[in-house]
Amino acid sequence: MNPMLNLLRRSPIAQLGPLERQLLTALWARGSSTVREILDVGDIKLAYTTVMTTLDRLYKKQLLNRVAEGRAFRYSPRYTQEELEKAAVGETIQQLLGSGAALPLSYLVEAVSEHDASLLNDLQRLLDEKRRELGNRELGNREKA
Repeated sequence: MNPMLNLLRRSPIAQLGPLERQLLTALWARGSSTVREILDVGDIKLAYTTVMTTLDRLYKKQLLNRVAEGRAFRYSPRYTQEELEKAAVGETIQQLLGSGAALPLSYLVEAVSEHDASLLNDLQRLLDEKRRELGNRELGNREKA
């Protein structure tokens, strides 16, 4: 497959359907729930089996934990919303870097500056911190040798 087409595919984490996202958001808000508890809140007006099947899919995608509770399961998010967002962004960046496509870093800088020029200062600070970290690590490795 063309490397550029691979770049256009979205991260599996980002490929959650609207109902999956809605239920995951409900679980983040509550911490943990059974299907019945989710439906009893009243925000989601779906059949019990629809919610049950969707939560089971999220569990099989390893986004939820579950423990037996009577004849039902209690579901809880395996990751925080921030952790999932970070993973999705990281996966997208890894796909870009590993695609073999000649996408210069200047495109990233241009996109950041078009979005919010003040982010360039944040990007510069992060780059400086990473350079220092890598420099210290490299220096430590040389001293060990």
